[in-house]
Amino acid sequence: MTQPRILMCRPSYFGIEYEINPWMNVHSGADAVLAVQQWEGLRRLLVDAGAAIEEVTPIAGLPDLVFTANAGLVFRERVIVSRFRHAQRQGEEPHLRNWFHRHGYTIEATPDGTYFEGAGDALFCGETLIAGYRIRSDALGHQRIGARLGCRVLPVELVNDSFYHLDTCFCPLSPTTAIWYPAALDEYGRRAIAGAVEHLIEVDDEEARRFACNAVVVGRNVITNTGCDALAAQLASRGYIHQQTPLGEFTKAGGSAKCLTLRLDGEDAAVWRVSTMPSSVAAEAPISETRSTTT
Repeated sequence: MTQPRILMCRPSYFGIEYEINPWMNVHSGADAVLAVQQWEGLRRLLVDAGAAIEEVTPIAGLPDLVFTANAGLVFRERVIVSRFRHAQRQGEEPHLRNWFHRHGYTIEATPDGTYFEGAGDALFCGETLIAGYRIRSDALGHQRIGARLGCRVLPVELVNDSFYHLDTCFCPLSPTTAIWYPAALDEYGRRAIAGAVEHLIEVDDEEARRFACNAVVVGRNVITNTGCDALAAQLASRGYIHQQTPLGEFTKAGGSAKCLTLRLDGEDAAVWRVSTMPSSVAAEAPISETRSTTT
């Protein structure tokens, strides 16, 4: 089995410098020192779970570069690099494109005339690419991406601006199981996901706002922000190891554990992930460290 590989970006320049979702408030801001501590805590948990971490270099003036889930959609040796809806994030695009190019990926552009925000809005569950649209990404773009990749696409409409990306309200755990917050989806989207995913673990309103669905999955390990005890009990009953780590500085910007990561080898729920990574990526892989973490 290929070692899980995750792309992250150190929050050296993270902050609340603009407002492009309901969570952001430039007057409240974020604690820069605490944000680094919280990011490092998440990174340690991922390493302890067996993941190898790659890092993209932070850039001054791009505070949301830390949310690498939005970098693009990785599919085997290909990556469809995001085209961000908001001008404040569009400066990330060439930087991310350059990182993927240097690491051996085949770069593909988002379909013309559409916005697409990567793994924030496109998540494989089994053989199906479940894709959120309206708030950040476009449904037409999802369909064109599915045609390129030769996979089934299930577009679902996001209807709550606080859950503006799919990964804030839906998290595949395996090809047949996912965490979700159905209130963030329209009626058709709820029915479509219920018909496509055999086992659904629903989170309540309070834990949804703690970003319970914005989880990182590494094997049987599921890592979230704190305050998700009800989800923890549901996961434990299904044999998952749930770990909570404080990520409150990042939730102020509308992101949490999943937003801070991008799986480079394919999510555990994706059937295609048995394929190998590009040889150049494997050659440059850092040795995974092992350490204990208290969160």
